[in-house]
Amino acid sequence: MNRPRLLPPGLLPLLAGCVFIAASLNAPARDYWVYLGTFTGQNSKGIYVSRLDDHGKLSPPELAATNDRPVFFVVDHKNRFLYAANETSNFRNTQGGSISAFAVDAKTGHLTALNQESAIARGPDHIDIDATGQAVMVANYDGSSVTSFPIKSDGSVGPAANFIQQHGSSIVPGRQDVPHAHSISVDPGNHFALVCDLGLDQVLVFKLDPRKATLTPNDPPFVKVTPGSGPRHLAFHPNGRFAYLISEIACTMTAYGFDPKQGTLTELQTISTLPAGTDKLTNYACAEVVVHPSGKFLYGSNRGPNTIVVYAIDQKTGKLTSVEHVPCGGLIPRNFNIDPSGRFLLSANQDSGNITVFSIDEKTGRLTPTGNEAKLEKPVCVVFVPVK
Repeated sequence: MNRPRLLPPGLLPLLAGCVFIAASLNAPARDYWVYLGTFTGQNSKGIYVSRLDDHGKLSPPELAATNDRPVFFVVDHKNRFLYAANETSNFRNTQGGSISAFAVDAKTGHLTALNQESAIARGPDHIDIDATGQAVMVANYDGSSVTSFPIKSDGSVGPAANFIQQHGSSIVPGRQDVPHAHSISVDPGNHFALVCDLGLDQVLVFKLDPRKATLTPNDPPFVKVTPGSGPRHLAFHPNGRFAYLISEIACTMTAYGFDPKQGTLTELQTISTLPAGTDKLTNYACAEVVVHPSGKFLYGSNRGPNTIVVYAIDQKTGKLTSVEHVPCGGLIPRNFNIDPSGRFLLSANQDSGNITVFSIDEKTGRLTPTGNEAKLEKPVCVVFVPVK
């Protein structure tokens, strides 16, 4: 997810969703460090880094930090620190996962490990940071919960300040028997954190206190999604008035109006992420959603069909119009992201072990394969940091 934030004077905008990008909406052409998360295994050891030049060419990924299953990252707004959600269940014999903090060297791309803390629950698989850099939060998929942490002045994280366990179920056996917190996203105004729970068919809303690094249920505490949808990830529009939810099980995209003062969502539209007339097969599942930095276009990924769907966004109503469906260039596009200049989209194709690069037409939002790609076993996250 790319999410610009509406910040107090003196602070730069933030962009997020699998992923967070700290940069200007009108960033000039330049090189970026691309940090890549992996499902660690025999040939993947953690976090990798590649360099994306202004022609869309990726250098071969190099190991930036050994880390256990770093499935999602977020970077602070000054590009100084990177935080990873470690989707494990064995951190320090706690039967839970963890969060890892790293210092970023934007000149070399190197990462320096700062510390790790327990997420208290199993399977952290999504992470976000508040606009002031005081709090970081993870959604625990297997642990059916959310954990928040304070960030210290040196960029390291303190022990968990807040832990919220969810309860309940929905209608799909085997997928929705228990809650599954799949993502957490801080709103552009930095007042609320929204949690997509695949198991509950709800988007939960929490009030955020960055100074205390705590979350409390909003009123109302959630919005219901069509039963059996399986909400996965959410992305905010740059104007802060719209939000877009991709649902994994139903393969749908829902546009919401967002009230930045009350933290409430109002459904505007729900449409398929698949081409008209396509039968949804059991192996089809959506994954990532990203708003283009311009706010004109929305992108989502389909696993199974292995495509990126492109929508045009009506700037007045927030509603979507389908533009095209493009093959991702690999298998199972679990995550993708758009560079801060808005010129390139990078798709992390988990099962084919490649990261493909597409150019973006600034007028239509359409994608064109550049022919450039990088090889990496089980890539599952893409985050950009400008090269100094």
